[in-house]
Amino acid sequence: LESIAQLNEGVYEAKAKNGSTGIFIYPGYEFKLVDALITNFHLPKSTLLMLISALYDREKILEVYEVAVKEKYRFFSYGDAMFII
Repeated sequence: LESIAQLNEGVYEAKAKNGSTGIFIYPGYEFKLVDALITNFHLPKSTLLMLISALYDREKILEVYEVAVKEKYRFFSYGDAMFII
């Protein structure tokens, strides 16, 4: 969604497009459309962990990961999921 965000009269809207994207979202990125995310628990130092750290405070995300490890949540593609708002 962030790749297709277009500013229209001061408001970002999703405008359908065809093609690929070169967007790389990392902490400090200013989201235009997305304000929540459903995702799984990612590997440490991965670009996917950077993505969720851009949406939500990195220190808070690491606290959530500590709880996930303690509670034996499953990580990676077929593991447990989280809803970040």
